[in-house]
Amino acid sequence: MHPAPATTPAAPAFGKAFSDHMLLARYAQGSWSDYELLPFGNLSLSPAALCLHYGQTIFEGMKAFRRADGRISLFRVADHYRRLCRSADRMCMPHVPEALFTEGLTALVAKDAAWVPEDADGALYLRPFLIATEERFGVGVSEEYLFLVFTGPVAGLYPRPLHVKVEDRYIRAAPGGVGAAKCGGNYGGALYPTQLARAEGFDQVLWTDGSDDLHLEESGTMNVLFRINDVLVTPPLSDTILDGITRDSVLQYARTLGIAVEERRIPAKELVEAHRAGTLQEAFGCGTAAVVAPLASITVRGERLELPPLSEQHFCMRARRYLTDLRRGLLPDPQEWNTIVI
Repeated sequence: MHPAPATTPAAPAFGKAFSDHMLLARYAQGSWSDYELLPFGNLSLSPAALCLHYGQTIFEGMKAFRRADGRISLFRVADHYRRLCRSADRMCMPHVPEALFTEGLTALVAKDAAWVPEDADGALYLRPFLIATEERFGVGVSEEYLFLVFTGPVAGLYPRPLHVKVEDRYIRAAPGGVGAAKCGGNYGGALYPTQLARAEGFDQVLWTDGSDDLHLEESGTMNVLFRINDVLVTPPLSDTILDGITRDSVLQYARTLGIAVEERRIPAKELVEAHRAGTLQEAFGCGTAAVVAPLASITVRGERLELPPLSEQHFCMRARRYLTDLRRGLLPDPQEWNTIVI
């Protein structure tokens, strides 16, 4: 185990550092154990544990923030819990009790409070996850599970605007599948086309429904939004699109500003036509890890659409500032999205 920092650390590169402790709870014979806070360390699993074979693994991504007054808060805990439960339902896994989830996360963050970065762009990332652990090699629903949470300080995921391509061969999810669940297979299946795009010089892909019209769905591991002719447009939620909590936060903020919002299908050709007409004003992804990630260019079947130069007046930058200030306690919180830890 590594020593706790003598002072609050600056946020390192995303996913490269881990805090001192983790939470663990077990499910067996139809009930959950109490949670334990343990030193961060390796797990011991049977090679026959079902999670290693049949994909019964789900997770959440959350963050804790250092507020301007020095206190620490978690953001939209109840919404992350509800989404974890929806993923569990889709993957035939038991719900983690809400009290275990909320009280356990709060206790874990309080114990490793020294790891929460002080800088406004940093955060303590929380990774709650649930895995099937029954020892068996026949295909079927596990009767035993582990729920774990570990944490680590992070900076922003993307330090600069992204260059993306509209993926026209591979799809992330299919109707009736598990695209709306945060299960491990969604992410494993996305790696290969993402690698191909990076080999072509792109940062990420824009996923589509695979139809001839290439209706846009997500950007990498983020939801995606476009401002076209002063209207904020984003694909509607479905069983192929994750119900992003940052997405919902951004849409609620836009509506408070009186910005027109449309949740509808967006064919790729609409972006091309809007770009040619000069009405494609901005595009960005959003998610827990990235917060808000502006796009610098979008390539559609070989045609590169350059987005206007980014400024602090762009809606995506205003939304990023709003979320940062809200989490740091610099703005009123009428929705009570922040849960104070200590």
